[in-house]
Amino acid sequence: MKKQDLLYEGKAKKVFITDEDNKLIVSYKDDATAFNGVKKGTIQEKGVVNNKVSNYLMGILEKQGIPTHFVQEIDDRETVVKKVEIVPLEVIVRNIAAGSLSKRLGLNEGTKLNKTVLEYCYKNDELGDPMINEYHIYALSLADEKELNIISSMSFKINDILTKYFDEVDIELIDFKLEFGRTSDGTIILADEISPDTCRYWDKNTGEKLDKDRFRRDLGNVEGAYQEIYRRLLGDN
Repeated sequence: MKKQDLLYEGKAKKVFITDEDNKLIVSYKDDATAFNGVKKGTIQEKGVVNNKVSNYLMGILEKQGIPTHFVQEIDDRETVVKKVEIVPLEVIVRNIAAGSLSKRLGLNEGTKLNKTVLEYCYKNDELGDPMINEYHIYALSLADEKELNIISSMSFKINDILTKYFDEVDIELIDFKLEFGRTSDGTIILADEISPDTCRYWDKNTGEKLDKDRFRRDLGNVEGAYQEIYRRLLGDN
């Protein structure tokens, strides 16, 4: 497989077309942004950590029956993925109150929610990725009812799998963002990434934040937090 022209460059990744119609190559960058691009910086080796952690977690999910876009890891920063049409939704799964949920509902960070919360945001940078509900999704034809049922059920299953897995390595999975895509035959599969950029990870014993919040909130030791997630998940691999 040969990497060809740049198809798209986002805040954290570059996507390239290949000489195979149904395959793309994703290249992870060290660039870091927060607050819809208002805050910008660099986290050394972030691209390596996100690439390898995301691929590792998608492998775990695949074994548990979750279809993903992952095909093959090329090297530290690049991975072959299935070409999909991204459903323009960010699906946010919340187990413990943190971030914007704490602000909106007046909950102290760290408050365990009585029930896992599923939220949807419209993927639109110009609008600031506003939160929407099922009625908005249908009204805008972002997904139909069958697709949204698949997305929501997969999201809860992913949460169950990952929560149990992270608990084994002494990490609380506070919340995380998912994105899904349609394959050429319309099948909904998990896409994008699952990494310290898209999840909130807290050390189960100390409460230390091991994710992008260290960058957002100027907590320091951002690189160390990303490397700690890599160490606990992949060890010396």
